[in-house]
Amino acid sequence: MGRSGAVEISLEHVRHIAERDRRIVTHTPVTPSAHLSERCGGSVVLKAENLQRTGAFKIRGAMNKLFTLGDSARKGVVAGSAGNHAQALAFAARQFGVPCEIYVPAGASLAKIAACRGYGATVHEGGDSLDNAVTLAQARAQETGMVFCHPYDDPVVVAGQATLGVELIDDIPDLAQVIVPLGGGGLLGGVALTVKQFDPSIRVIGVQISSCAPYIYGKAPQGPVPTLADGIAVKVPGVVTAPLIEKWVDDIVDVDEDSVADAMMLLLERSKYFVEGGGAVGVSALLNGRVTPAERGSTCVVLSGGNADLGLLTGLVRRHETNRGRRLIVFARISDRPGGLARLLTLFAEHGANLIEVEHVREGVDLHVRETGVQVVLEVRGRDHAESLIAGAKADGYEISEVTGR
Repeated sequence: MGRSGAVEISLEHVRHIAERDRRIVTHTPVTPSAHLSERCGGSVVLKAENLQRTGAFKIRGAMNKLFTLGDSARKGVVAGSAGNHAQALAFAARQFGVPCEIYVPAGASLAKIAACRGYGATVHEGGDSLDNAVTLAQARAQETGMVFCHPYDDPVVVAGQATLGVELIDDIPDLAQVIVPLGGGGLLGGVALTVKQFDPSIRVIGVQISSCAPYIYGKAPQGPVPTLADGIAVKVPGVVTAPLIEKWVDDIVDVDEDSVADAMMLLLERSKYFVEGGGAVGVSALLNGRVTPAERGSTCVVLSGGNADLGLLTGLVRRHETNRGRRLIVFARISDRPGGLARLLTLFAEHGANLIEVEHVREGVDLHVRETGVQVVLEVRGRDHAESLIAGAKADGYEISEVTGR
């Protein structure tokens, strides 16, 4: 990519920030992934920024911003955010003893709102979009003299995020390639300028979600973007960050929703990391071949955050179990008499299936007067086991069929 127009941030300056903030900002671990290394064909390591304070990398930029503001922040700081930036700013403001106000759009995560309030921030709920929340925060800053803090389009914030790059070059002696999630670009730009100043041969690759990839396609969709990777669904490249990415980043790729869901589950199963969608896009890029590991040296995938709602985990596990043939949903007609359901469930148990859920269905199906319908969710050992179970039920006289699409 090009090499002009970017703000100058030196590696020496970033090292100074990292040393100054080390008592607050966690030096997160780098862990090897034997599974990804074998599956993708190269040495792959994971930078577990999901274990960072406040659950994401954003605390790095927020701490540097508050430190740089000094006395000018005495009236407080304010931001519009629905997620990780809000939590990081609230936490940093508490460390510096200054007021913090956060504007969040309607429908923002209740868990993230609670976390912000737990860090001492005042949270204002309302507005129909993140853009509206940002506008309200900017107006509040004008009205009160508080300092508006942008989540990424600020050289001071970028310099803070860049401290992650210092940890990479210190912890991975054979670092050859870094894969970084790309939303607004603060993390990618910061990591890239750091590792490239240390060793220009290190490749840096950004990853966007396909449904909102303005760095790749030059535009983003209008209106809300429903995506697992909501933390990186940023529609407009930053004035500060775009030139940094143009100067320092080697390539940008995109990944789709299904591959992100697969990456999240793989990280949970293999590495025991619960990583949010935006934080898992780098692993997704490896899994689907959008990026290949370096031929020599280590490829580091940055897991940028882990602040997904736990409710999402249920849906991911359900999808994962179904796709792997370990979750079977069937609809059966049974006698609407005492013992009718018990006999069917006993049959399933005899075939070695584990009952997860059962639901009576009486509406929308053609049933006889003395019949009822049941939808049963079962845990099975795989596709062969599922087909054997259905065949056994049919042989026993049940009218039964598999339910798909749930």
